[in-house]
Amino acid sequence: MRAALVTAASYNRILGANDRIRIGAIGTGQRGQTLLGMLNRLESNDIVALCDVYKPHLATTRAAHAPDAQEYADHRELLDRKDVDAVVIATPDHWHVPIVMDALHAGKDIYCEKPVTHTLEESEPLIAAVRESKRVVQIGLQQRSWEHFARARNEIADGRLGQVTLIRTYWYQNHLSPGRPGNFDTGKLDWKRFLGSAPDRAFDADQYANWRWYWDFGGGAMTDLFVHWVDVAHWFMGVDMPERATANGLTAILAQRQTPDTMSAALAYPGHAMVEFDCALLGYIEGGGLMIRGTKAAMRLWRGGFSVYQEFPRYSENPEPANPILEVQSKGDGTLDHMKNFLDCLGSRNTTNAPVEIGVSAARAGHIANFALRGSGVWQRA
Repeated sequence: MRAALVTAASYNRILGANDRIRIGAIGTGQRGQTLLGMLNRLESNDIVALCDVYKPHLATTRAAHAPDAQEYADHRELLDRKDVDAVVIATPDHWHVPIVMDALHAGKDIYCEKPVTHTLEESEPLIAAVRESKRVVQIGLQQRSWEHFARARNEIADGRLGQVTLIRTYWYQNHLSPGRPGNFDTGKLDWKRFLGSAPDRAFDADQYANWRWYWDFGGGAMTDLFVHWVDVAHWFMGVDMPERATANGLTAILAQRQTPDTMSAALAYPGHAMVEFDCALLGYIEGGGLMIRGTKAAMRLWRGGFSVYQEFPRYSENPEPANPILEVQSKGDGTLDHMKNFLDCLGSRNTTNAPVEIGVSAARAGHIANFALRGSGVWQRA
């Protein structure tokens, strides 16, 4: 009940046309700064507060995006400000739900990066808290606001591909080329606060810089990358709960990391399709995207656009299909439209394009794939 009581007392206004939304940013590393850059391109908002465990991040962010913002080391102090309407959360994954809960209790609207959860157990309490609070929440699954992804969905709904039975998703990155993590001034880092709920340990530069690939802080490629594409699959299929999952992976080239650098997973959805995921962190060729295969045609979909290919009249071993029957290019970065949708909903109080339920479903698929990966290789719905 605390969330509802604080909300009623501290924030029950509807933003008018001339009101400016005052935003606090919690987590100002690379992704956080990207989001703030998007906000600065949009109207009606001011970034008034910044919070991070690493002081150089605060200095860089302030100089680039929020020269008048006040700095904080503890997110709770930022949330205590009555003049902050909403927060943007771009911290490591294990901090997402604790900070979201604190923000709900403080009566703030929330934009939170994906995956919204770090464990399956956080899912239902989080959904319940958001619903009780009546806060506007947007999860960083920006494909939901990307124009060409919506058009691709319409093409499939209209039957362009026929019956879809296989959605192959993939993401290939090169984690060899950047080399070792940079030098950090540990005197300006609150390492204990960074650890949060994770077991205590000595500072480790790779765990700090590449936290996504350590189980205490992230979930590897399944929750960092796959969640984007499996959310698209959920959106297109209209179902979001797999019945069975298989997964395998290995650490082939990045021995210091805990999560695999080479992996594959397959999730079966009832009466619909298999959703597969392949990932390797040794090269950029192909990047990330989806190949959606139907009985009449196939669609290659990625952040740069999509192409539809007619089914061949006879068997072929050509590695590339013939000329597409439809090509659509992206008109920009969907993150900008996703942030705009969030800001618009702060005024209208409408549901965002990626509310908490959608964020939880996408994260759940990543967690399920990790269960299979870290267990016997198979997960079966009870």
